[in-house]
Amino acid sequence: MPTDELTADEARRIQLHAQGLIGRVPPAPVSGLRGDPDARRALGALRHLGAVQLDTISVLARSHELVAYARLGTVGRTSVERAYWGGTAAFEYWSHAACVLPIEDWPLYAFRRRAYRRRGRHWHRTPENVCEDVLARLRAEGPLTVTGLGGAKKGGEWFDRTDEKIAAEFLLATGDVVCTRRVGWRRVYDLPERAVPAELRARDLDDAECFTTLVRRAARALGVATRADLADYVRVRGEDVDAVVEAAGLVPVTVAGWANGNGTGRSAAWAHPDALAAPPRGRHRTTLLSPFDSLVWDRKRTQRVFGFDHRLEAYVPRDKRVHGYFTMPLLAGGRLIGRADPAREGSTLVVHKASLEPAAVSTPARAETAVTRLADALTEAAAWVGCDAVRVERLDPPELASLLGTALKEAGPVS
Repeated sequence: MPTDELTADEARRIQLHAQGLIGRVPPAPVSGLRGDPDARRALGALRHLGAVQLDTISVLARSHELVAYARLGTVGRTSVERAYWGGTAAFEYWSHAACVLPIEDWPLYAFRRRAYRRRGRHWHRTPENVCEDVLARLRAEGPLTVTGLGGAKKGGEWFDRTDEKIAAEFLLATGDVVCTRRVGWRRVYDLPERAVPAELRARDLDDAECFTTLVRRAARALGVATRADLADYVRVRGEDVDAVVEAAGLVPVTVAGWANGNGTGRSAAWAHPDALAAPPRGRHRTTLLSPFDSLVWDRKRTQRVFGFDHRLEAYVPRDKRVHGYFTMPLLAGGRLIGRADPAREGSTLVVHKASLEPAAVSTPARAETAVTRLADALTEAAAWVGCDAVRVERLDPPELASLLGTALKEAGPVS
């Protein structure tokens, strides 16, 4: 494979492999998880990706569980929770968004913690003396949820947070408290000296060191990426990428078919050297993806790499939604070939709407393959969340609905 120019297909396969969706993601060798192979696999996926985005929406499952499932198959959901919030291997912080991160990456976010200290607030101005009160209670009482600190809301709008919640979130942003556990989806706030290994806390990296390693991690997770892709993956500025990209050891490449806005149809990009060492090998996953999956969380990148218009419509008024509330892209054969908007009704996985991309159904043979893959993905997802039946209420194009019904029957009973 040439290192100076890649085809769009080569770049797409490299990115899928880097994202753990071609081939096998190795488990993490963590002694505290040795009795739980699924937890070790989930932690391996987290380390492979560098970050897993969190979100409060739960349809089939929480988004972070769906990210692990997409790469590992029917991994135990309680094992994912143990891997991420067992208290020893991961922590929560602001990366691409609110993410769970490998604990060894604690030093890499020193630049952001310093920036929050200089700023003096997170989302809201922190009330005077409340931070000191929160820290004093954590020292005296041990780890606490926001309920233990005084509650999350004052009783008004969802954003009407208590002073204790505002202070706890600011202290989390500055690194004066840390979250390595959750209880009932509530963060457990603790002091870094109790939750982060001393050798990690002792590493005081300057901004350039943080950016260099984070940009290298982003390149490893994407395989090949533009400047904007790298910046978005860990939410740094483009100029921060420019300043460290050579020190990060990345290889300059061009990708044919990645239009760069000047009409050439070729875009300058950067590749992790490991991504160019050998062609990606391994089995493609057929799976539904969380809308917050790192493969698709950048809409512009998703359009450029896959020709797929990805959007989250959970916060769009119902009558204005095109695809659905929690529409999950369908990955099959290394391409995004459709979407499904699922929900659970008792023991039935109900798909309010599914659709297949025009290119995926452009011939009868392709249509049959696409429908079969959709049926397989729905059946596997249903079994994973404990459903014993699948019902699709609407399919686009509608003329394939009977074919999908047959494919679901042939996929076998959900168990």
